[in-house]
Amino acid sequence: MATVWIPPLMRNLTHQQEQVQVEGENVRQIIEALDAVYPGVAARLIDENRIRPGISVAVDGVIGNKGLREPVQPNSEIHFIPAMSGG
Repeated sequence: MATVWIPPLMRNLTHQQEQVQVEGENVRQIIEALDAVYPGVAARLIDENRIRPGISVAVDGVIGNKGLREPVQPNSEIHFIPAMSGG
């Protein structure tokens, strides 16, 4: 199973867990699996069939460019990284 690190602002959806394990072969399947267990996750991560603007996805430490189609291995680590703001 892949390990998904949950950003602090989304932990209210995962009962304060900072990492969870789910199965999936790509980022879309990972998000769907998360949403099945923790409803509301998909709404925070997906907008009109793509990753929401302002969120990057890193699989095994690499921010890819395939969005929801980014492949995931069974032992991958996935991070959803919100954009930093400030000035």
